[in-house]
Amino acid sequence: QVQPVESGGGLVQPGGSLRLSCAASGNLFSINYMYWYRQAPGKQRELVAAITSGGTTSYADFVKGRFTLSRDNAKRMAYLQMNNLKPDDTAVYYCRFGATGSWGQGTQVTVSS
Repeated sequence: QVQPVESGGGLVQPGGSLRLSCAASGNLFSINYMYWYRQAPGKQRELVAAITSGGTTSYADFVKGRFTLSRDNAKRMAYLQMNNLKPDDTAVYYCRFGATGSWGQGTQVTVSS
């Protein structure tokens, strides 16, 4: 089972940028999809973006044009570049390898002036 560890969150002003990282322990050989989710206070966890092992990406409408997901299979890392952040982006962000993979602890992103 691949265990993800998220990092890179923090406090940023509206319009600012952050880059989240996800490190994977374990063998990713049989895992194609990797996902970023987020969960805001009082809300359900929602899918933000996904990427295949070949680098094909898809994004939720609310982040299209602002977030970019990438991965480095050799380093077992994935990255979520978040630009033009908005207060509504405030949430705990989680990464996940595979549709039924383990959840990490998440990393808090707070967008506030």
